[in-house]
Amino acid sequence: MASTTLEAGVQSAPPGGKTFLGHPRGLATLFMSEMWERFSYYGMRALLVLYMTTEHVKGGLEIQLATATAVYSVYTAMVYLLALPGGWIADRFLGARKTVALGGTIIMVGHFMLAIPSTVTFFAGLVPIAVGSGLLKANISTMVGHLYDGPNDPRRDGGFTIFYMGVNIGAFLAPLVIGTVGQNVNWHLGFALAGVGMALGLLQFLLGTRHVSPRSSVVNSPITPEEKRRVFKQAGMWLAIAVVFYGVVVGTGHFTIDWALWPLSIAGLTIPVFVFAKVKRDKDLTADDKSKMSGYIWFFVAAAVFWMIYDQSGSTLSVFAKDHTSSTLFGFDFPSSWFQSLNPLYIMILAPVFAWLWVALARKNKNPSTTVKFAFGLVMVGASFMIMMLAMAAASGDAKVTPLWLATVYLVQTVGELTLSPVGLSVTTKLAPAKYASQMVGVWFLAVTAGDCVAAIFSLVLGDKVVGSTWYFAFQGAMAIVAGFALWMYRKRVVKLMGDVH
Repeated sequence: MASTTLEAGVQSAPPGGKTFLGHPRGLATLFMSEMWERFSYYGMRALLVLYMTTEHVKGGLEIQLATATAVYSVYTAMVYLLALPGGWIADRFLGARKTVALGGTIIMVGHFMLAIPSTVTFFAGLVPIAVGSGLLKANISTMVGHLYDGPNDPRRDGGFTIFYMGVNIGAFLAPLVIGTVGQNVNWHLGFALAGVGMALGLLQFLLGTRHVSPRSSVVNSPITPEEKRRVFKQAGMWLAIAVVFYGVVVGTGHFTIDWALWPLSIAGLTIPVFVFAKVKRDKDLTADDKSKMSGYIWFFVAAAVFWMIYDQSGSTLSVFAKDHTSSTLFGFDFPSSWFQSLNPLYIMILAPVFAWLWVALARKNKNPSTTVKFAFGLVMVGASFMIMMLAMAAASGDAKVTPLWLATVYLVQTVGELTLSPVGLSVTTKLAPAKYASQMVGVWFLAVTAGDCVAAIFSLVLGDKVVGSTWYFAFQGAMAIVAGFALWMYRKRVVKLMGDVH
């Protein structure tokens, strides 16, 4: 009710005055805030597994690779899982603007906890970073949309393009700066630098928040007192159960990191199943809606397989870069964390090319269907791990391979990403039933959660001797390629389920 009234009486972007590259001035605030937040996130992520697997004498935690990979995978899974409650908190309690500010503050605290040289504060610090990222990630993109006068504003697509350029600039610079400091100077100083990055983003947001749309302060569907009591009662009950359970486990001396990793990994797989089951059983949906959701499940599973491999850039690929890849190119030495900058660099170069390609093919009536694009993305990400299999074989013994191996792997993965990720978000909005239109974007993020949780379970089950081995890469690469061909073979069935969406 409040949002309807506000939209009728307040323009999103007042005419006249200062602009940012021809867009509402608030875009500069959101661009810089997101750039610094991604700088902090990707900088910390570039160091995370390297720090955990490094020997004690070199300042690391000396954790086995399988455990470190599982911790990393569960952590990234939770970032995307918590985007769902992050959006709900903004819609029901705080509004997008306050939720983003709260999320940024919590992220900053988490990064500075990682900067404390203590194993306890290190693992505890991952929790606020994941929680804060869920609050911020779910809402800052929404605030970009609020700057424009509805979905048909001709500046809207350009505004989001500029905004996502900020994402990739932050992701590109982070490993170069934070990675260098963390690996060459001090791990905890690197984590502290990530905290400084988030602090700069938060400061930028708070100083420029007056330029964002008034709609970003609106609570779209305020929670009623009765609903609030019920939510807090249920949350309190589950929290009490968790506290008692883990209190007993810790008190009896049985607690290990697996007691956290296994429940979270299983939850990351069961929650998407629960969400889809709930939607499919909804009696308000038509037969056509349910058919489209059945078609969408194919894309969801395909995306989960894709992200299972793609998100290992910060875990198994990062360790391969450190242990098996020469850190010298054309006579120049660099930290292994710099490889993490290749993906955002490739995206900034190739994204405009793919955007042009789809339009050019559409003009000739040759634009591949969504199913074919997804299948191609799966085959490409699978091929990247087959290349990793060859790179691992070439690095047998003490040999260190040329950096061009990893440069090629990241290039192949980026091409796959550009055929799957933006297309997946688009098909999500197209296939979503009207009743679940806003929630389905959060469901799309659950594909990342599911994929990362599968990667975590692989690490926990296979153990340190297999994770990161030649056969490890070969198995997952082959699985993605088979999944891609399966989707391609069944594309007509999937298209039929999609109804009028193509």
